[in-house]
Order: sequence, then C-alpha cells, then structure tokens
Amino acid sequence: MRLFDVLTDESRRQILDLLRERERSVGELVERLGQSQPNVSKHLRVLREAGLVKVRVDAQRRWYGLDPQPLVELDLWLAPYRRYWADRLDDLERHLVRREEGLDREL
Repeated sequence: MRLFDVLTDESRRQILDLLRERERSVGELVERLGQSQPNVSKHLRVLREAGLVKVRVDAQRRWYGLDPQPLVELDLWLAPYRRYWADRLDDLERHLVRREEGLDREL
C-alpha cells in the first residue's frame, strides 16, 4: 500500500498523532480511539507495513512507536508544493496591501 493511501484513513492518522507523543500499547490505543482491539490491530499492521510504525516487545506487551523516516521522505516530496503555495500567498498579500493602499487614498 502506498504511503498516501495509508494516510487517507482518519483512524490511522489518529494513531500516528498518539504515537507522536510517545510509545503506546494496543490496549491504550483501543481506549484512546474508542475502537475495537481487532480494528486497531488492523490499522497498526497497515502502518507497520508502510514503515510508519515500529513495534518493541517487552515481556508480554508490545509497544508501538512512530518511525518518522517515511514522513521525512513525504516532507521532502511536499517541499516544492509548500514553496508554490508560499509564493501564491505572498502574491495575495501584495495584492491586498496594494488594494488597501488604494482604498486608503480614496478616503
């Protein structure tokens, strides 16, 4: 599954948000998300397969944590688009300033 496909699911994004704070067990994720354990486990499997989540075994518990590397790659891919939008927003700001200056002169 491609990274964008994985991130389109709101539950998976919520899991990533929770794991951004710290490692969590499946039980804690189930409690925080208000979803069934099988459903959360399914989402964790998809996130692991996409490389976004890593698992650490500690005795009988599994701890899930964020692996940011795929997000770094996504961030690099998005960089030119952020510059594109920043340029457009700068253009809009200049337009609004010119418009405001023109209106101020008319008053």
